[in-house]
Amino acid sequence: MPVPPGTEPFDYETLAGIFGRPDTDMPQELADALYSTHEMATPEGMDKLQHAAAEHDVDLGLNGEATPEAVSVRFWLRNQTLFEEMHAEHYLTRPRSFLHFYADAKPLPPFVAPTDATKSAMQDDMDPWFEIKRRGTGCRLLAYPADGECLFMVRHGTPCRLEGSHNSSGGSGSVFYRPQQHDVLVYNEARGELRIHAETKGERELYKRVFGLHLFGDPEFFPGEAKFTLAPLITDGAAAMNSLDVDGMEWVRLKEVEMWWPGTGKGNTEREIHKAKDLFAVFAKRDFHFLEYHHLTKAVFGVKFASAKSPRSVTIKPSNMAKYDRDGDSVVIEEWLTKRGFILVESEDDETGEAVE
Repeated sequence: MPVPPGTEPFDYETLAGIFGRPDTDMPQELADALYSTHEMATPEGMDKLQHAAAEHDVDLGLNGEATPEAVSVRFWLRNQTLFEEMHAEHYLTRPRSFLHFYADAKPLPPFVAPTDATKSAMQDDMDPWFEIKRRGTGCRLLAYPADGECLFMVRHGTPCRLEGSHNSSGGSGSVFYRPQQHDVLVYNEARGELRIHAETKGERELYKRVFGLHLFGDPEFFPGEAKFTLAPLITDGAAAMNSLDVDGMEWVRLKEVEMWWPGTGKGNTEREIHKAKDLFAVFAKRDFHFLEYHHLTKAVFGVKFASAKSPRSVTIKPSNMAKYDRDGDSVVIEEWLTKRGFILVESEDDETGEAVE
């Protein structure tokens, strides 16, 4: 963005925090625009938008070096109605998956958002690992506290790449560079839970150690992983889809379930997958019920939010993986998962401290 003379540079990191952590104060139209332009900002989406621009005489005013993000945003600004039609047709979501880690401490210590000095120390602690793993140095930690949760983004390098390049005169060459990666972590104060979205197991282990040490004084503060169970599908059946007690939800339906059956030996187990728009409606018609010996390994739910035009998907894989179409859905979805028993909780009366359903 152009900066007028005599003014401070634009604070992109604060803006990124607002966009990365939208709340109820953000206008719904803006939130939808952010998500839809992001979802179309791919090479495939770029091609479709440029084809539509040519067909409908939409002048994007971009040169030959425009990025997919630039094409997506410019198209939305020039013709929002046509953009929404293209997005509805394209609608390729990329769910972000998180692994969940629980603190063992009882009671949980209070959480204090990291100061600049603490963030600097965390960066210094992470850099040697990134350097050893051929990811370069100079990582950056950003923190965005909110009510009951704190979102973190870790910006770091990835292993270097050597790729062929093409210039406007038709010549070829090569480019050697280190791509940038953004990992996302969310700490929930009430549950003592750290959600991590990172590419490798090594990165997740690094974050668990560094965040535990610098935020709570214990590198083993986040040892546990088990969070989700699909037992309510067996014990409650269709009643587990109830969402009447969750604000913002209109309905939930089971769209897909995966079951494993005992096999004849190692490496020879049978996997059974059921798919439908509403599986419990199909099951009721043929009087099928999940039984205790069914080993459920994956479930996909269709969730209709009151503020959304179309249902979105939620995937749960015990014991600790969840995928949402949109990160902002997690608060409402996890409220529903908790009320229906899909999230493992600890009983206050359980002296052993083990997770119970």
